[in-house]
Amino acid sequence: MEIKCNSQIKTTSVKDLFGLMPDGEEIYSYELSNKNGMILKVINYGATITELKVPLKNGEIVDVVLGFDTLESYIQSFNLVSPPYMGATVGRYAGRIHNSSFNLNGRKIYLNKNNNGNSLHGGKIGFSQKVWAVKNVHLGQNSSITLSYSSPAGEENYPGELTVELTYTLSEENELIIQYSAKTTEDTVVNLTHHSYFNLDGHLSSVKDQELIVNAHRMLETNNECIPNGRFLELYNTYFDFYVPKKCPSKIDHTFVIDHTEEFAASLFNKKNNLKMTVYTDQPGVHIYVGGNCFNTVKGKEDADYHPLSGICFETQNFPDAPSHDHFPSAILKKDERYSHNTIYKFQSF
Repeated sequence: MEIKCNSQIKTTSVKDLFGLMPDGEEIYSYELSNKNGMILKVINYGATITELKVPLKNGEIVDVVLGFDTLESYIQSFNLVSPPYMGATVGRYAGRIHNSSFNLNGRKIYLNKNNNGNSLHGGKIGFSQKVWAVKNVHLGQNSSITLSYSSPAGEENYPGELTVELTYTLSEENELIIQYSAKTTEDTVVNLTHHSYFNLDGHLSSVKDQELIVNAHRMLETNNECIPNGRFLELYNTYFDFYVPKKCPSKIDHTFVIDHTEEFAASLFNKKNNLKMTVYTDQPGVHIYVGGNCFNTVKGKEDADYHPLSGICFETQNFPDAPSHDHFPSAILKKDERYSHNTIYKFQSF
């Protein structure tokens, strides 16, 4: 398919066959670009970002997300002992739900268990492993792609048919803008997020020397299974205080509370190439996770062996296990309402 537009940007085919699902369904890769030479590649398996190439001030280009070269590798990665959800869209519910159950309208909902008796990232087969429909591709200034997925009522035991639309926009200010919208046929819970592993030094490197700032003074306290217990931890002068820049920690899997959504949520800076990424969101939390390990089992792009420090995720979202805690922001989507979530990853080269 060739999509053209009236623009000074030369546009060739933006749609390429990426691979075949086990049942023979075709998966395609879509490429967007802006006037600065920034390139975004998205596949409709899991509404997944496979490449995000950012131009540097010195003229070089760096691919700042981890990923795989083939569809087979993306599918195979979900069989790893700890699936990385590489670049994928996560739903219906990002994060963990304790004991895979919650109460809704006086009824106990029992979800499928896929993480030590808990439900993680939507269950056994979440949105990250679904084939999404491509609704629209806009090329030229602020190019974008809109994908959709309709989750049947009862999928992973969630109530209601949930219809999701997701738009990735590549702005002329070198922003990756992600906009989610969803509606349901009956009351349900929803919490969507994006799961790219970022590395400002390129996907073949490590994030250990990159500087992290998290614009938060509190985070959720959790047990040893990363389940929130309902309490908030004050971060001042603790290991997890990233209010001033510190190097990326070797281990982190925590949700930080964003008190002022009109400000930035977090940032990452690489001194080696003077590239900065700033995260903005209208969500109450950002879950930060360092990882990407593929256990030398599934090769990454360019034959990379991704390791526990290959990338860092900024999962902007509602709180994990929010349906079990009345004082957390509500994750309930009523049938006459619309879910909305907006996140921006902005890149600057100095």
